[in-house]
Amino acid sequence: MPWEKSFDEKDAIDKAMHVFWEKGYTATSISDLTAATGIQRGSLYNAFAGKQELFLQSLLKYDTEQRRVLLKQLEAIDDPLKAFSVLFDAIVQQSLEDPQKKGCFLVNTSLTLSDHDEPTQEIVSVALKEFAQFFERQIKLGQQRDQIQATVAARPTARALLALVVGMRVMGRGCFDKAALQQVAKQAMRLVS
Repeated sequence: MPWEKSFDEKDAIDKAMHVFWEKGYTATSISDLTAATGIQRGSLYNAFAGKQELFLQSLLKYDTEQRRVLLKQLEAIDDPLKAFSVLFDAIVQQSLEDPQKKGCFLVNTSLTLSDHDEPTQEIVSVALKEFAQFFERQIKLGQQRDQIQATVAARPTARALLALVVGMRVMGRGCFDKAALQQVAKQAMRLVS
């Protein structure tokens, strides 16, 4: 008799995503995943071929629902400096409102990237490159509109802004308070204003 799923796969991925996001890949056990999803070990392996595949699906879900949605919202703001300000203010706010101090799932994964398989590395690499490209596009747009000085080097500044995003996400996991995070956000804005 063929095996049939008795659970919602999307719901299982969502629940697993939150476990991986909070604990990371290495610290998450199969027992953690079965407890969070309510799925038996055998069914979990049949549906996802194991922990690594479930992690990959969870990371893809996060990337699609968090990072891509955020960049789309920021791109819709017709003012590059306002978009940057909204982003950095949001990072501060999210860090303060995150009781579990999870940070960003993609950034957390990037910190242990060499420990992951090639598909996971690719997801993180593409996500960070696209984030840097967003900054670069916005800097160039700001320069065309005379909002950002022409002397600001678009690509290096975009990479510096991305580095500040990553740093804030790590620092926001509990190392720094609101004032410190706001100082970093202000420094980010100084790069383009």
